[in-house]
Amino acid sequence: MKEYWHKAVKEMHNVRSLTGAALLAALSPVLDLLTITVNQFLEISFTSLTHAMTGFLYGPVVGRTAGGLADIIKYLLKPTGAFFPGFTLNEILTGVIYGVMFYKKEVKFSRVIIARLIVTVGINLTLTPLWLSMMYGNAYKFMVPARLIKNLAMLPIDIFILYSLIKFADKNLRKKY
Repeated sequence: MKEYWHKAVKEMHNVRSLTGAALLAALSPVLDLLTITVNQFLEISFTSLTHAMTGFLYGPVVGRTAGGLADIIKYLLKPTGAFFPGFTLNEILTGVIYGVMFYKKEVKFSRVIIARLIVTVGINLTLTPLWLSMMYGNAYKFMVPARLIKNLAMLPIDIFILYSLIKFADKNLRKKY
């Protein structure tokens, strides 16, 4: 386990890793432009895929850094309301989760399911409503049912897309990077 984290930290000193992570972090705001806004509190986004790729290729340390920076860049390019650091924390944690689940590990469908469940339950259904309640007060109670339905409906789609992406990356990119 110690060697795993040592390799993950060493990725922060690898120019190739940092360049790849920077490109993926730059892609995140572009994907954010494709976000489908259902209402003020409910969106369907694809930016998590860049975090998954960063974590897969470069590990949890680079993944957390790229996730945090990507969130700040997204806010600077397209501010929607006041900046709230809780959402940056969500992106950092997402990078760590995907890094821990995929970096230097065999790609398995069960691993993708677990990673996506952790992100969905831990971040989308727990932390995001917490941040929204801190920002908007009790109004978040009315958002939770819609968020729950959206996340449950999207879960199989997210799992399929994530598994396809990670499997493709494992076959075509892992050996090169």
